[in-house]
Amino acid sequence: MTDELSRAFAALADPTRRDIVARLAGADASVGELAEPYGMSVQAVSKHLKVLGAAGLVSRSRDAQRRPCHLEAEVFDLMTTWIERYRRQAQERFVRLDAVLAEMGEQDEPYDESRPRQEGAAS
Repeated sequence: MTDELSRAFAALADPTRRDIVARLAGADASVGELAEPYGMSVQAVSKHLKVLGAAGLVSRSRDAQRRPCHLEAEVFDLMTTWIERYRRQAQERFVRLDAVLAEMGEQDEPYDESRPRQEGAAS
């Protein structure tokens, strides 16, 4: 599992690959279609797709002469589960911290300069 996660996160570390994933989320596309908006060759985009494919994020099928790229949701589910576990843990820590801070706030009386000073209070 961790190996699969490591490959997926490493593949998504590159902004071009993240953009390709975002575009494939909308619809399948050929390598040529994916290469159009970039200032790079079809071969360079193919290399990015190879990395995404090795990470299990993208697959390619054959449709007559066309070989569309398809986004694979299963690895994203694995990534989401992993991220969500740590997000929940962090959220629980924040809730506990909020409770401690609220309790501390209840113990400390705010300074009120209209209240008379008590005898023996430090100046």
